[in-house]
Amino acid sequence: MQLHTLPVHTRPREKLLHLGPDALSDAELLAIFLRTGVCGMNAVELAQSLLAQNHTLSNLFNASLSEFCELKGLGEAKYVQLQAVLELSKRYLKERCQRDTLFSCPNAVSDYLSIQLRGLDHEVFMALYVDNQNRLIKDEVLFRGTINAASVYPREVVKAALKYNAASLIFAHNHPSGIAEPSQADKLITKKLQNALALVDINVLDHLIVAGEQCISFAQRGLI
Repeated sequence: MQLHTLPVHTRPREKLLHLGPDALSDAELLAIFLRTGVCGMNAVELAQSLLAQNHTLSNLFNASLSEFCELKGLGEAKYVQLQAVLELSKRYLKERCQRDTLFSCPNAVSDYLSIQLRGLDHEVFMALYVDNQNRLIKDEVLFRGTINAASVYPREVVKAALKYNAASLIFAHNHPSGIAEPSQADKLITKKLQNALALVDINVLDHLIVAGEQCISFAQRGLI
């Protein structure tokens, strides 16, 4: 059934304008992004089909270019548009965190980091530099690759913290395996950085691990 033949109040665009985006299902929101359907399916039906094939929005959004283009109704142009939308979302959230979010709340931090790190197929270790009001000054990727105690140079972290005039730091990294539990290497790195930063009176507020839909906080676990 063509979308224009549906009652006006059930069409995704009109529904969003009338009720707001929260009232729409995943398929309806995706249909607005798709704009058009394919032969035999309108945009909503195509969106429902794509979600059924990929099981979750995350799987669809994290698909590689080749995987994305293999799906019916999609192609390189849609892939580029989607990546632009995702990057804009990240930058919007980062801007809000820098302006509004108090990074003394573990939930606020985990929401921010989940957007940054979820879905990556390689490990990334980040530092978040925080001011004395617990607001984000800057985030920075310290290194990429398998984490071990020799991979992080405390001297460089201390130099950066002083450069940004940070009062505290939050560390974070992802586990592409999907297993969120901290490893012994994770604990060793945290302690090593804590000790180095303590020498210049800079606190480590937390170390978070993002894995799939999970986000583990060292502070909440009593590991910091």
